[in-house]
Amino acid sequence: MLRVIIFANGELNHAAAVLDTLRPGDVLIAADGGARQCLELNLIPDTVIGDFDSLTEKEQAALKAAGSKLIRHPRDKDETDLELALRIAGWLKPDDVLVFGALGARWDMTVSNLLLLTHPDFAFTSISLLDGPQEISLLRGGQSLSLQGQSGDTLSLIPLHGDAHGISTHGLKYPLTDETLRFGATRGVSNVFLAEQSSVKLNDGLLLCVVIHRTGDW
Repeated sequence: MLRVIIFANGELNHAAAVLDTLRPGDVLIAADGGARQCLELNLIPDTVIGDFDSLTEKEQAALKAAGSKLIRHPRDKDETDLELALRIAGWLKPDDVLVFGALGARWDMTVSNLLLLTHPDFAFTSISLLDGPQEISLLRGGQSLSLQGQSGDTLSLIPLHGDAHGISTHGLKYPLTDETLRFGATRGVSNVFLAEQSSVKLNDGLLLCVVIHRTGDW
């Protein structure tokens, strides 16, 4: 099972939890300044991609000397560094992609990073944005998703790009059975795990799935 771990240049919270998530054989990709996040965790990314406006020449030299492959793009480009990193991940055909540091103080970048999950080019695998106790993933029409947690964890289901139809859930306090969540409404926010696993099935639409683990476990 091939996993790609991407470090973006947003806020990186709960460093110990990040390190606990990593497994031998994971491919590490840094989106520009995400490489600094790696270095601070004593990690060497396999690939660093971006316009390198967030990395000093000294940091670039250190990464290259440590064995990282540096892929430089012009500053005047159409894609964010994270989008470029996701495209590199797609070439590897991984089973899972985990992204750290995609959320942070800049709301324009945060929203853009969340909406990257909806891009048709990134439907090749499961992509999750991780931020401490929060895990964000996208469910597309015709798919189902199994979610791990424990009793009391929170799950929010948020429709994107229109209404989400045919939603059925299992293992949640407020069950849904072949129901519709309306785009812009908040009905799907703050459901609750009843056990260690829950599941969501979607017939049509796009559904952002946000798991928030109880903070006492972090």
